Amino acid sequence: MTTPGTTGLILEEPLLCEQSVKGRIGFSLPPSGVPESNLSNLPKSLLRQKSAELPEISEVDGVRHFVRLSQQNYCKDAGLYPLGSCTMKYNPKTTEAASKIPGFANSHPLSTTEGMQGNLKLIYELQEYLAEISGMDFVTCWPAAGSHGELTGMLMIRAFHESKGNPRKKVIIPDSAHGTNPASAAICQYEVITLPSNKEGILTADAVREVMDEEVAALMVTNPNTLGIFEENILEICEVVHKKGGLVYCDGANLNALLGIVRLGEAGVDVLHFNLHKTFSTPHGGGGPGAGPVGIKKKLEPFLPTPLIIKENGTFNLEWSRGQSIGRVKAYFGNFGMLVRAYTYIREFGPEGLRRISEMAVLNANYIRKNLEGTYHLPYSKPVLHECVFSDKLQKEHDIKTLDIAKRLMDYGFHPPTIYFPLIVPGALMIEPTESEPKASLDQFIEAMKTIAKECQDTPEIVKTAPHKTFRGRLDEVKAARELKLRWTT
Repeated sequence: MTTPGTTGLILEEPLLCEQSVKGRIGFSLPPSGVPESNLSNLPKSLLRQKSAELPEISEVDGVRHFVRLSQQNYCKDAGLYPLGSCTMKYNPKTTEAASKIPGFANSHPLSTTEGMQGNLKLIYELQEYLAEISGMDFVTCWPAAGSHGELTGMLMIRAFHESKGNPRKKVIIPDSAHGTNPASAAICQYEVITLPSNKEGILTADAVREVMDEEVAALMVTNPNTLGIFEENILEICEVVHKKGGLVYCDGANLNALLGIVRLGEAGVDVLHFNLHKTFSTPHGGGGPGAGPVGIKKKLEPFLPTPLIIKENGTFNLEWSRGQSIGRVKAYFGNFGMLVRAYTYIREFGPEGLRRISEMAVLNANYIRKNLEGTYHLPYSKPVLHECVFSDKLQKEHDIKTLDIAKRLMDYGFHPPTIYFPLIVPGALMIEPTESEPKASLDQFIEAMKTIAKECQDTPEIVKTAPHKTFRGRLDEVKAARELKLRWTT
């Protein structure tokens, strides 16, 4: 078989500081035309006593350095990126082009509302689209990431309960939820009650009923969950929570499996966040910028973060003052460039196209699941939606672990899937192909995984010592994490 991504020119790349040559300059700027400021009035402690030790390099040195680093990296434009739970979709170039339209790219965040009517209209319509897709009543686009959306949603839930005289004390979170869910609940001063999934990998209404009382503020559920399985009891579960006065928060990270098929707002969900980088194809920001809009049902509308975009007689205005609002969660208008990309993606595909996206995502995940079943251990037998989770149980018989399989997969030109998550599956291999991948790509990945499984039996040392063809071999990851080298010294 072919091994994409494992051949080509490989160059050792030193740090920019190590390439520095005294006196070398990589820029040429005209005189500023602004008089120099007199800094003598500033406290001496605030002034630099000697010049910063910055690398001195030419423009070509700088360009080649970053190009070479990029060639050593892996990206979605290069091939399959099967990180489960992350939904590493291909980003259409049309959405990138839209975000660079001068009127959007060059708009100043301090412009007046009169000067930002196009921006406000886009955000307003995106909110309406997301509400329609999800079955929610209102959407705010201000949160800057999915985790930030979780925090925003939980703050609204807390404000809702406080308005009734009791913020409550606990939040129920299943063991199949995303790891940020407990953190968001804890930041909002809630005690986290962990609820185990059943042997089929889902929640039951009876399990929720056992721990649900008048001190539970909310149930936070991921649907489909991190096993890729749809929480089929969601209607009954929501009813149990609502009877005790609680609310249901749904982590929308896996919405890629439900577009045009299930509207979670109609299933009883009160709060839902959207990961635009997962479902609506904005870039994974490497820490930012991102966008995590939040949808809510009508009873939570008074607590929406400010400002609200109000449409009056065809004009868009901002409402800043709301008595019960949780306040502002992001400066200006969120990460606007991400909102432009998501808006473009939705408009480009339309209702039928969005449904087709989910259908293909589910088909691709089940194609991998069926072809690797038996070769790798499948801990849960239920059909999956957007992703499938295997384990290293069969390979452990040959003293091979999940990490070894992931490292060996790099020799075949593939980025490894998510490993050791979810935690409820020991030695997990979590694979999500997304709808972006053609069958030929999936077949290539499946063949590589089967070849590695055979190597685990016949030549286990090759797998244990992988990778062999990459720019770097197997690193001591524990040492790298514990002994950080953050400062360059001569």
